[in-house]
Amino acid sequence: MVAKNLQDKTTLHNGVKMPWFGLGVFKVEEGPELVNAVKTAIKHGYRSVDTAAIYENEEGVGQGIREGIKEAGIPREDLFVTSKVWNTDLGYESTIKAYEASLNRLGLEYLDLYLIHWPVEGKYKDAWRALETLYKEGRVKAIGVSNFQIHHLEDLMKDADIKPMVNQVECHPRLTQKELQSFCQEHEIQLEAWSPLMQGQLLDNEVLQEIADKHNKSVAQIILRWDLQNGVVIIPKSTKEHRIVENANVFDFELTKEEMEIIDGLNQNVRVGPDPDNFDF
Repeated sequence: MVAKNLQDKTTLHNGVKMPWFGLGVFKVEEGPELVNAVKTAIKHGYRSVDTAAIYENEEGVGQGIREGIKEAGIPREDLFVTSKVWNTDLGYESTIKAYEASLNRLGLEYLDLYLIHWPVEGKYKDAWRALETLYKEGRVKAIGVSNFQIHHLEDLMKDADIKPMVNQVECHPRLTQKELQSFCQEHEIQLEAWSPLMQGQLLDNEVLQEIADKHNKSVAQIILRWDLQNGVVIIPKSTKEHRIVENANVFDFELTKEEMEIIDGLNQNVRVGPDPDNFDF
């Protein structure tokens, strides 16, 4: 089932519905540009916003959400808001406190999805117990992880009552994550891509440009469409209105099986972000 429009949703294993397409705000600083980006995205039909404690921009995101839902005339329930607990807060009590702090900064009563940001050895299991508590108490709609490899997921699920609903990882045509995706599909964990455009590094790729020309689309649109056809949730980041609109304009064409395979073939297992097996923060 490929998303037909910007409001289309995937159903997580607990029955909660999550939009296939959202706005990411990584590295967007607090301030009018951020507030405006969130508001603009909501105004143009986006229904999902992804932030994190470490981005230090939850207050602006919250303000953008308030202004956006007012302008779009929609209830809070129509939005899907994600945040993440940072590494220094990974512990049972500290994770619950971190969740409350995020809600406070966002000015929201609940989150739709709360993620463990990185698999810090020896810490993520306690944090996961905290997420399970928040979930069982009905304080968050869904829980998941970010940057978890297969072995992290296996380790987590050995002791978990509830398996993660989402795993948000770096994923783009140079890092296609096929093995991880198969594992996630097997366990009904929705894969979500951060940095789907490889932080802009793929935008002048000749192979992608050729496919883009065929469809009269931009390279960014080709990559985002490839993700959707692969069943991956995406949260491309932009602060410019025309780009926010352009990124979401991917529902009026389809990549052929052959084009999908060509894009898959660009994989080199290359990361722009840290390696989840070897990070020191």
